[in-house]
Amino acid sequence: MNQTRLGYLYGFGAYLLWGFFPIYFKLLRPAGPLEILAHRVVWSAAFVALLLTAMRNIGFLRALARRPRALAGIAAAAALIAVNWVTYIYGVNSDRVVETALGYFITPLVVVLIGVFALRERLRPAQWVALGVGALAVAVLTVDYGRLPYLALCLAFSFAGYGLVKKRLGLPAAEGLFVESAVLSLPALAYLAWLAWHGAATFGHVSTAHTVLLVLAGAATAIPLLLFAGAANRLPFTGLGMLQYIAPILQLGCGVLIYHEPMPPARLAGFALVWLALIIFTTDAIRQARRTRAEARATATAPVPAPAR
Repeated sequence: MNQTRLGYLYGFGAYLLWGFFPIYFKLLRPAGPLEILAHRVVWSAAFVALLLTAMRNIGFLRALARRPRALAGIAAAAALIAVNWVTYIYGVNSDRVVETALGYFITPLVVVLIGVFALRERLRPAQWVALGVGALAVAVLTVDYGRLPYLALCLAFSFAGYGLVKKRLGLPAAEGLFVESAVLSLPALAYLAWLAWHGAATFGHVSTAHTVLLVLAGAATAIPLLLFAGAANRLPFTGLGMLQYIAPILQLGCGVLIYHEPMPPARLAGFALVWLALIIFTTDAIRQARRTRAEARATATAPVPAPAR
């Protein structure tokens, strides 16, 4: 199969799975957000450890242990993804799926914002316009909700920050996910032990199906991340960027069509502004990518000047 086509298949699979996460996490009730997070962490580590063992790729841990700065970066990435996961689980199980979808819609804009302030990147005029429209959308939604859409903002900033740290670390997907999960596993296991000690754990006490779903949360976490890594290695940035809207569109559909969360006119207007900002942002990214490729082709085909005599 063509590698680009395979990349799109991997990417579509990853975002399709992420898009239906609200349905999965609602099935995990009555477990609370922290209990679900703890199981997600522990079983993710176990699943990826088995995968790495099958691939005979455990030796990377020795090399990583000699890189203290990388270990500190992994700890930061683990903290950020834990915040993202628990916020998302809380949002879904408190019937705020629409607001969690908003968080992933605005994540690309937050990534650009972090690029300006953390990496000192210079933005093109269209990117500034997209950020301005996005800020207006947040203002409209703040008026509609009667508060800042803090769940959406927390999801967007934690995931964008996680992406920034991961980009700087440069670890492969499976190895990175294993170490991050391993970092979080000790506090996760301690919390699960505390729940069991106080008789508050739902694991093994609700139903067999509930217990199995909690165990499978590890695979449900790891598989889309591995598919995403496969897509990222085969697709251009713009192609991958276009796919990223699949998940929040599906999540929004779950919130409105399946769980019947309200979508009053003011909220719809706020979402419309977010979509306008994303259209501006994506169109500009596609144009810039085409311009860059054209310049690269022109440079490659330019005649080489003859040496002076």
